[in-house]
Amino acid sequence: MPAYQVLADALRARILTGELQPGAKLPIEPELSQQYGVSRSTVREALRVLASQNLITTTRGVSGGSFVAHPNPDQISGYLEASFRLLAQADNLSIADLADARDMLEVPAAGLAAMRRSEVQLEELRATLFVPARTAPERAIELNKTFHSVLMRSTGSPLVEVLTRPVFEVIYDYVVHYDAPDNFWSAMEGDHDEIFAAIAARDAVSAREATREHLRKLRPACR
Repeated sequence: MPAYQVLADALRARILTGELQPGAKLPIEPELSQQYGVSRSTVREALRVLASQNLITTTRGVSGGSFVAHPNPDQISGYLEASFRLLAQADNLSIADLADARDMLEVPAAGLAAMRRSEVQLEELRATLFVPARTAPERAIELNKTFHSVLMRSTGSPLVEVLTRPVFEVIYDYVVHYDAPDNFWSAMEGDHDEIFAAIAARDAVSAREATREHLRKLRPACR
């Protein structure tokens, strides 16, 4: 591997093992150059690699330097979404594969949301429910996406959100452009209402079953 990649891997290992904690300042370029026996240009390239992976941030000035980044759930989720999209475009990952992952993540998450949701989150879910015949398609799409987003947030687990959001976003782009047969969408009318009712009743079993059935109906659009 190029020298800059070897150095980037070494520094990444120190970050991921916790030797360098979030917020910690990395040694300055001359020190890293001497410590690892590489040129300063190699050090700079290695730092650029780590910055592109959102592992470090670099600031200028008297108190500047390179610092281990503080974890940002939105940033991590965005990175995963971009990676999933690239994999899907390269045919290394199918939409069916993502749908499998969504089933494994979102079904149990719905049960968790039923047990953990707050009253505020319940009202946010209620606000996404709509009558299809009286709702414009663009608004319906927005409300559908918001429903699933609030549902995952209601689990109280930032990790669940980080993992499910990118999977959902990539799948959703395919689903909304699906050339659906007659009655495909109408068959799912009321699914969100049923999931909501289970969440409101704190019925984890029913929440999981209603979510599983909803995702099963969507499967033909994920091929």
